[in-house]
Amino acid sequence: MSEENNSQKQTPPQPENSEASSEIQKLQEQAEKFKNDYLYLRAEFENYKRNAIKERSELTKYGGERFIRDLLEVVDNFERALAVNVAPENFATYKQGVEMTAQELKSLLQRHSVLEVPSHGAPFDPAVHEALGSEPSEQVAPGHILRVFKKPYKLHDKVIRTGQVVVAKKPE
Repeated sequence: MSEENNSQKQTPPQPENSEASSEIQKLQEQAEKFKNDYLYLRAEFENYKRNAIKERSELTKYGGERFIRDLLEVVDNFERALAVNVAPENFATYKQGVEMTAQELKSLLQRHSVLEVPSHGAPFDPAVHEALGSEPSEQVAPGHILRVFKKPYKLHDKVIRTGQVVVAKKPE
């Protein structure tokens, strides 16, 4: 009797009608379809991650290309200025050319969202300025900037270089 019980337990239950069998077949096909869809989406996501990493790497590597191309135009102008033999007769035009090149450089920085932060006479801001010292002055209010050694610059809204300044203090 125990052999009969074992053989009955080992045989899988058979569906009693073909309707249940076709339902099981449909569910198995649907499960297989979901599995294939999942594997396809997983592979697509892996490709997306790989491409995103590659794009980020290229952006880091070549992100400044447009800026550098524009900057090279200014470098060319400086090199032409250095090639000129400066004499008393052409000093005024030489100086004018160097000033125009400097203005071109400032314009280039502005086009690329690099802006100078006006500082002279402005209140001292430790997020934008580095105080090199303080001097008594009646020209500027105490706590305001008396002299600027290095101008501060922002790229969009971020300070990319703090200014080095001397802060005015009340005369004694």
